[in-house]
Amino acid sequence: MTDDAIASGLSKGDAPGLSDEERLAQLGYTQVLARRMSAFSNYAVSFTIISVLSGCLTLYLFGMNTGGPAVITWGWVAVGLMTLFVGLSMAEICSAYPTSAGLYFWAHRLAPPRTAAAWAWFTGWFNVLGQVAVTAGIDFGAASFLGAYLNLQFDFEVTPGRTVLLFAAILILHGLLNTFGVKIVALLNNVSVWWHVVGVAVIVGALTFVPDHHQSTTFVFTKFVNNTGWGSGVYVVLLGLLMAQYTFTGYDASAHMTEETHDASTAGPKGIVRSIWTSWIAGFVLLLGFTYAIQSYDKELGSPTGAPPAQILLDALGATAGKLLLLVVIGAQLFCGMASVTANSRMIYAFSRDGALPFSNVWHTVSPRTRTPVAAVWLAAAGALVLGLPYLINVTAYAAVTSIAVIGLRGGDVDRRHPVIPTLLRLGKGRRSSGGRGIWAGGRS
Repeated sequence: MTDDAIASGLSKGDAPGLSDEERLAQLGYTQVLARRMSAFSNYAVSFTIISVLSGCLTLYLFGMNTGGPAVITWGWVAVGLMTLFVGLSMAEICSAYPTSAGLYFWAHRLAPPRTAAAWAWFTGWFNVLGQVAVTAGIDFGAASFLGAYLNLQFDFEVTPGRTVLLFAAILILHGLLNTFGVKIVALLNNVSVWWHVVGVAVIVGALTFVPDHHQSTTFVFTKFVNNTGWGSGVYVVLLGLLMAQYTFTGYDASAHMTEETHDASTAGPKGIVRSIWTSWIAGFVLLLGFTYAIQSYDKELGSPTGAPPAQILLDALGATAGKLLLLVVIGAQLFCGMASVTANSRMIYAFSRDGALPFSNVWHTVSPRTRTPVAAVWLAAAGALVLGLPYLINVTAYAAVTSIAVIGLRGGDVDRRHPVIPTLLRLGKGRRSSGGRGIWAGGRS
């Protein structure tokens, strides 16, 4: 069956009569991975990787220096809105092509035949590198916050070497969890959704009602800070958007998990869109809570913990409550890193299944016991560890890693979370073409 015939059948509503396995076979693949995930579990993966408690807070220090409260607040609003538009486009394509590592596959199916291989290669490699980098960024952020907690609770001396050791231990933990199979990961991701929702509510509630002092609304929405050394305010604002852009990465995970999800042609698209808008709302509330609760801007910037959000919690709530809520943040970051390894491994698995990675015959193997791509899991973890090692030489390496994540993820989807390439190729087919339309659609194209 031709690509156009497949897409045409999907757009006309014939797909509901097909099983998930039959749809996958139409796209040229045999069902190998275990299809155990529900629609909620699919959504939970993307919501967990976006993780406002991880992305917003690990780069909060960066935001305080590159634009300050004004850019933190308005940047989140603007980036979230644009991400939602991109996610709606991405979801429509996902409905037509519900496969793991969907982005490069979509690019291949939607591009002109003569250039399809090049578009797929370009998109796929951006996506792989971006996913490895975002895994590194998430788990390194978790290691930094864990180090801050250990410093507060046990006088643990935080050094680059010890932070990297914590980082490696977290990656090993996430590799082991993903090795045991998609069932336990799906369960933990479901738990993660409620951990994030309740965690944000508790933290914001405490920051709202406990402190005696709060910043003014003028401060939260208009205070501009430039500690970058650059004279151009516009450039500083663009730098400051990195915090929101980095956080809004990961929603493509719903596409990567479609081969393991029931009713993938609808569950995958809905997972993408729902994860974006729910994270947009939760993140905005969280950022307002932290920014209003800043007691001393300069003190938070120079916090001995190395994590201004941790210092905000301590100064606003006291040592005991601050440390308890810091554990909530660390838990969310650990959930986030686990889900990122899951999505990253599925991208590696599918990309190598088509022979696009060196030693592809190794990376696309699936464990007969757990029916998960175990080799791909450990390649994802190892790649993330390698990206974190330069921190031993220069502490600014973390900002570089998050930048790679944003560029890679937004260059391949573009941004593994922002499917610019597949979306542009879909638009290039024209309004009358059925290519890239599935049984779930966001409206006229």
